[in-house]
Amino acid sequence: MLTSQGELKVPFKDALPTREEQLSTLRNTEEFDVLVVGGGATGSGCALDAVTRNLKTALVERSDFSSGTSSRSTKLIHGGVRYLQKAIMKLDYEQYMMVKEALHERANLLNIAPHLSAPLPIMLPVYKWWQLPYYWAGIKMYDLVAGSQCLKSSYILSKSKALELFPMLKKDKLVGAIVYYDGQHNDARMNLAITLTAARHGAAIANYTEVVHLLKKPDPKTGQEKVCGAHCRDIITGQEFDIRAKCVINATGPFTDSLRKMDSQKTANICQPSAGVHIVIPGYYSPDNMGLLDPATSDGRVIFFLPWEKMTIAGTTDTPTEVTAHPIPLEDDINFILSEVRNYLSPDVEVRRGDVLAAWSGIRPLVTDPNSKDTQSICRNHIVNISDSGLVTIAGGKWTTYRSMAEETLDAAIKAHNLSAGPSRTVGLMLDGGKDWTPTLYIRLVQDYGLENEVAQHLAATYGGRSFEVAKMAQVTGKRWPIVGKRLVSEFPYIESEVQYAIKEYACTAIDVIARRTRLGFLNVQAADEALPRIVEIMGKELQWTEQKKNEELEAAKKFLHLEMGYKARSEQLSKATEISLTAQEIARYKKRFYKFDKESKGFITTVDVQQVLEKLSIHIDENALHEILNEVDLNKNGQVELDEFLQLMCAVQRGQISDSRLAILMKTAEEGLDLRGPVSVDRSGGGV
Repeated sequence: MLTSQGELKVPFKDALPTREEQLSTLRNTEEFDVLVVGGGATGSGCALDAVTRNLKTALVERSDFSSGTSSRSTKLIHGGVRYLQKAIMKLDYEQYMMVKEALHERANLLNIAPHLSAPLPIMLPVYKWWQLPYYWAGIKMYDLVAGSQCLKSSYILSKSKALELFPMLKKDKLVGAIVYYDGQHNDARMNLAITLTAARHGAAIANYTEVVHLLKKPDPKTGQEKVCGAHCRDIITGQEFDIRAKCVINATGPFTDSLRKMDSQKTANICQPSAGVHIVIPGYYSPDNMGLLDPATSDGRVIFFLPWEKMTIAGTTDTPTEVTAHPIPLEDDINFILSEVRNYLSPDVEVRRGDVLAAWSGIRPLVTDPNSKDTQSICRNHIVNISDSGLVTIAGGKWTTYRSMAEETLDAAIKAHNLSAGPSRTVGLMLDGGKDWTPTLYIRLVQDYGLENEVAQHLAATYGGRSFEVAKMAQVTGKRWPIVGKRLVSEFPYIESEVQYAIKEYACTAIDVIARRTRLGFLNVQAADEALPRIVEIMGKELQWTEQKKNEELEAAKKFLHLEMGYKARSEQLSKATEISLTAQEIARYKKRFYKFDKESKGFITTVDVQQVLEKLSIHIDENALHEILNEVDLNKNGQVELDEFLQLMCAVQRGQISDSRLAILMKTAEEGLDLRGPVSVDRSGGGV
């Protein structure tokens, strides 16, 4: 692996092996030094650490890389301001060291993946005078602990300056604000960059490959059973095979105990899972480059309010949960976050339930402290454990410290299994796409390929130096501008060639594309739903799917959006508004609007009725699009919108439960258009001749 100068060789610098080639390597290699189970940030970090130490490395993941907790985070790379507070208040040296380590890792991560991460200023609004020096001292301590790796120095703002930078903030009783810096990243893409970097360095990796059971053999010296690999199944083909390895590392996050129990049924659980829900609301709720921290919510939890991918993320909650591969965001959690957000924003800004564009729940794999009463007081630190049979488990920790956790895990594994390897090489090791990235790289994409500015910026910030490969695959649009790059949906910069490129990055399903290769499912469930048919069509062509397989993929992705990305909670807002709480005056107004479309007083309207009114106004909408618009409101799915359904919709719009009903906006616009036209005079009509 090492050249004479000590540089790392990269066997697959240009083209990655296909998934089939990777599986062939896993099946046919006599014995690996290390087999990592789990393709989240920590597992991928372990694989990268191992392969760059010259160890023959394998990694398997039963779902997709980053499909679990690693793609459902707050998107921050942080040292943990509140852990530092606990460390100082309780004189807890372990917590202090954890913050110090995380701040070192924060600096490293921003350095090795500059395309996927950047510093983000976060404002802490202060509403009581005595809190200003208290919080200021704490934040300054955070800067001091970071030392030379401090991103930018924190500072105090006056009330007027705070409102200038964050105009949506509540003015009443605001005394000032403190701004400090942390890092922000695209978590799923960061995880993928770590995984692909490991693959480029020669690690054999495969997603959708589950461990059925661990392999064991007796130790020749002691006769004790030792783990020597795993019996695996390729979930896509159903094919089963053995992977033999000197050392098996369990990096399965919330599923840590499942693999430990495969090793020994008597093993006690060490993981106490906690659910964290986040919501995505429109970008106008926050400034483009300023986050907000609420340090003391009504129940003591910390809420972040951050700009991300031109949207705004708010979260998170912290509640004990059961381990599941498909966590669902609950309505109570969504409403808790919304109510906390309302506490900090100006009364002029109406925070509506209908503005929630997506919501998700991630399961934090917290390490259990038997003396703890609630999940919040559990330390986010990690443990490395080696069982009697030699299974190495890494559990706990947080996103920011994935690299140091991997280093510690490999150090322990090398020692326990007498593997021949040098020290870790991952500090400063550039991740896939990071090496050739520059802040102006997107300009070359615009100039060389004729991509839209916004699309070019997105590609540069997602693929870094590899964005030219995506641009080369982009098809000509046939327009004057942009020359290449057809968007999947109009309001997001994702283009069709990214779907083709996603397959090269081991995407196997439509969900892989909407959730992790692009982030469309996390940003707007309706837009993702709209893009799905085209995504399935492109993947079907590339992967030679049958019509049945295409339909299955479409249904699975729709189910994912419905349950795991909050579409269900969003759509239920209309069906829950069964009680029509409108005044008599409002009902009369909305009935009048309805009957402008229902000319024959049938009591319902269809696409034909809407089409006829729009034609009068010279507005043309495609019939399929119109059918979709009505279908959103058609609760009993009988192909028509009844008066009751329309009144229910208007009630939900008024309550803020729904904010962007296309039908409501369309009918209001059409009504205004008709009113403006008014009756045609007899003179103008030619005197009635």
